[in-house]
Amino acid sequence: MLNPKYEMVIGLETHAELSTESKIFCACKNEFGSEVNTNCCPVCMGMPGSLPQLNKMAVEYAIMMGHALNCEINLVSKMDRKNYFYPDLPKSYQVSQVEQPICGKGHIDLYVNGETKRIGINQLHIEEDTAKLIHEDDATLIDFNRAMVPLIEIVSAPDFRSLAEVEAYLDNIKAILEYLDISDAKMQEGSIRCDVNVSINEVGATEFGTRIEVKNVSTFSGALRAIEYEVARHIEILERGEEVQSETRRWDDMKGETIPMRGKEANDYLVFTDPDFLPIVLEKSYVDELKTRIPTLPNERVIKYVTEYSIPESEAAVLSHSKSRSDFFEECVTIGNATPKSLANWVLGDISKIINDGKFTLSDISPQSIVEMVRNIESGKISNTAGKTVLDELFTTDKSVEQIIADKGLAQLNDTSALEQIVADVLAANPKTIEDYKSGKTNVLGFLVGQCMKASRGTGNPQILNDMIKGILDN
Repeated sequence: MLNPKYEMVIGLETHAELSTESKIFCACKNEFGSEVNTNCCPVCMGMPGSLPQLNKMAVEYAIMMGHALNCEINLVSKMDRKNYFYPDLPKSYQVSQVEQPICGKGHIDLYVNGETKRIGINQLHIEEDTAKLIHEDDATLIDFNRAMVPLIEIVSAPDFRSLAEVEAYLDNIKAILEYLDISDAKMQEGSIRCDVNVSINEVGATEFGTRIEVKNVSTFSGALRAIEYEVARHIEILERGEEVQSETRRWDDMKGETIPMRGKEANDYLVFTDPDFLPIVLEKSYVDELKTRIPTLPNERVIKYVTEYSIPESEAAVLSHSKSRSDFFEECVTIGNATPKSLANWVLGDISKIINDGKFTLSDISPQSIVEMVRNIESGKISNTAGKTVLDELFTTDKSVEQIIADKGLAQLNDTSALEQIVADVLAANPKTIEDYKSGKTNVLGFLVGQCMKASRGTGNPQILNDMIKGILDN
C-alpha cells in the first residue's frame, strides 16, 4: 500500500516485435524458435562492409500503431546509431530513431476505476532488436537469429499514478497490437517487453522525484511488481533522510527485486545519424490510407461498453481484449432485440467456456442464433438453464433455436397449476431443508428452487417457483 504522503510517477517504454516475414534491415527470416544461428547473414551479424536495407512493412506497421495511439505521423524521419558496447550487439551500436522518430506526440484513453484516464505518448519509433545471449556453465554463447528483428518502441509520458493505470495500459497495448495484426505479442517468446521509469514525490509537489529506470522487464506482472518494489525502496530511502540516486537497474523476477546495473547520466548513449540510411520520406496520402485500416480499438470499446451498455469495467476489458470475441459480441448487439448486458454475460460465460475447451470456435455458431436464444430467455419463454441446453445444441447441430426448444420440450412452464405438484413433491422430499428455512436459514430457498428446476427438466419458471415455495413456507 502506497504511503499517502507520496505519489508514484511512472513512465513506460514498451518494445514490441513486429510480425514481418523478414528482418528490418536484411532478408533473413523473422521467425521464432528456429535452430540457433540459422536465420542470420553478414548484415544482421554486423560484418564489415555489409549494407542494410529498410523493410517497408516494418515502417507501415509502425505508422498503423502510431495512428492507433493518436500520434502525429512525421512525413520525414531518419535512422540513428545509438552507440554502446554489449556482447549481444555485434556492431557496438543499435540502429534506432532517437532524434527524428516516425511517430511523434499522441495519447491513449483508458477506462480505469470508473473514469477515463488519458495517457500521453511521447513518441513511437522503429529499431532493430539485439542478438540473444545464451549462458551455459562458464561460457556465454550468442544466437544471431533475433538480431535485426524489427521492433517498435512506444515511449509514454510519465502520466501513470497507480498500478491499475499501468496494468490497463499494458493490456491495451498488447490488445491493440493483436487487433492490428502487426505483432503476435507473445510475452513468453519475448515479443513484447518494457522498461519502467519510476520516481516518487510528495503529494502536491511541483517537481518529480529522482527517476530510475528498470530495464527489460519481460512480463506485465513483473512490471507491476518492479514498480511496487521500487516505490517502496524510494520511500524507505527518503524516510531515512537520504536521496534516491539516478541509476539503471534490472528486474530479478526470481528474487522479486531490482539489481543496480549502472549510474544514469543525462546522455546515456552517443547518438548520431546513421550514414547507411537515407531519410524516410512519406507521402501524406499513403499515411492517410493506412489510417483507414484501423478498426475500433479495445480501449475505445471498453469505454463504450461501460458507458453505453452498463457492462462492468472488468467484464468490458475481458470482452474487448479479444478482437474475435468483441467482434462477435458487437454483431449480436447490432442485430438487436436482446439487451447488450445479457449478450455479454453469455459471450463471456458459457460461450467462452465452450470455445476454451478447444473443440469449437466462434465461427461454429451464428450471432443471430445467440440473439434468438437470449431473446427467448428474456421474454420468459425458456429459462437460463434451458438456454444452456439450447447453446450446446447450437454448437453441435444445424437446428434453429425454436426447433431445439420444441424438440427438447424446453418451453418454460409459467402456469402455477402445472408447477404445484412439482413444488409439493420437492417440499415433501426435503423436510430438513424446510426446518432450516423456518429456523432462519433463508438461503436454502435457492436450493429448493434448484430442485424444482431439476424436477421440471429446466422448464419451470424460477421466479414463479421461488414465489410459490416462499409463499408456502412463510404461512
